[in-house]
Amino acid sequence: MKKNIPVSELRVGMYVILPLSWSEHNFLRSKFRLASAEQIDKIRAHGLREVTVDLERSDVVPGDKMAPQSVNELEYVSHSDAVVDPKDQAPPPVWNPDTLVPPELREAIHDRRLPPEQKAKAVYRHTRDMMQRMLDAPGPANIRAGKEAIRSVTDLVLTDDQTARSLLRITAHDFYTYTHSVNVGITSLMLAKALFKNSDGHDLHELGAGFFLHDLGKVMVDPAIINKPARLDETEMRRMRIHPYQGYKLLRDADALSEECRVIVMEHHELMDGGGYPKRIKGDQIHLYGRICCIADVFDALTAERSYKKAMTPFDALTLMRDKMPNHFDRALFGAFVDLFR
Repeated sequence: MKKNIPVSELRVGMYVILPLSWSEHNFLRSKFRLASAEQIDKIRAHGLREVTVDLERSDVVPGDKMAPQSVNELEYVSHSDAVVDPKDQAPPPVWNPDTLVPPELREAIHDRRLPPEQKAKAVYRHTRDMMQRMLDAPGPANIRAGKEAIRSVTDLVLTDDQTARSLLRITAHDFYTYTHSVNVGITSLMLAKALFKNSDGHDLHELGAGFFLHDLGKVMVDPAIINKPARLDETEMRRMRIHPYQGYKLLRDADALSEECRVIVMEHHELMDGGGYPKRIKGDQIHLYGRICCIADVFDALTAERSYKKAMTPFDALTLMRDKMPNHFDRALFGAFVDLFR
């Protein structure tokens, strides 16, 4: 039995049939069971008023009440896509170094005819696609291929100021891990560019790689924890806190671990007051590169659209970071980060 219902009444667990062709939406299939509130937000973003629900294939039917949910803003992340019914699921693509990087990404980076804003949109979209593929298939060869593609994106940010500024303005605000990785990569690299542009003492290509790959280790965390739409308990948080070390191991085993990548991946959750993880180091014990990534990481968490909160504006997020988290960040770096958005 099928029923058309308003998008506002969609609930996790409903089996939906989108009134759009495959090319008109960004899900794997047009029919699937909703697995997260983020998917509902994505459907709403398409401007749909009604969606067909297959009641017989749904775990939840219209009229069911949802349990209340709460979540810690800086602990919940998600990079899942739709849970597809096995009857409808096509074999997933098998990503390898030859298919990992969209050719459109290379074309956009090297097309000198594209206006900066248009180039930024293309580079951003295809970099997200590449990061999603790498997180879906994080084998050593794919990590190396992804890192090489990030090098080209880094070159663009470092040499094309207008496109770089446009990239900073158009970052998306969902909280899939691949989107978060690109957002943090861009904002961290922009800060590093502002700080180190006149210095030969920093390898900005390896910094770019570290910033974009800072959350690589989350592929080794149980998806049930990554996708949990509620506050993580202490056991779950202990498992979440392994992702810096897991990222370090993945890069090491891929023979892609530079010193810059190591400190960024291991220290991007360390806080200046010692309240971070995994080592609870503080102040100058935290490498400069880790401090840069930490600021960008928290900023993107606050400006992300999630199932339980609206996205903060950059101004509101920066204000909250200044007023409510004064001991979390390097003050000089935070001031320079704020300047990026003036």
